[in-house]
Amino acid sequence: MGKFTKYSTAVQPKERPWKIHPVWQGIGCLMMVLIPVMSYAGAVLLVDANIKNGWVAIPREFIGPQGNPLLYTQLGITALLSLFGFMVYVIVYSLLYRVVGPPARSPLDAPPIRGKRR
Repeated sequence: MGKFTKYSTAVQPKERPWKIHPVWQGIGCLMMVLIPVMSYAGAVLLVDANIKNGWVAIPREFIGPQGNPLLYTQLGITALLSLFGFMVYVIVYSLLYRVVGPPARSPLDAPPIRGKRR
């Protein structure tokens, strides 16, 4: 081995045999922007309806700065609605993948083991 040659024992990472389709990447990027925006709009509507109807009392700790006193309440509800929105998105995606996606076993897989019948 020469003086200026590089020697590395690190294993080169293997390239994945599949690629993510650009349409799915675009839909995921759109959802990462769209769900929080829709959640904030829903939070504003929910807080306004709560003030009008008096469903739940808002604690003093959630009262925010002078410009928008309900800001912390709206942000908290936005976080909850975002979690719910992403949860629905994941469930719908998994159902679509189950229906449209590739089969669970390939032709090279062994058939499932069947139990003995009595």
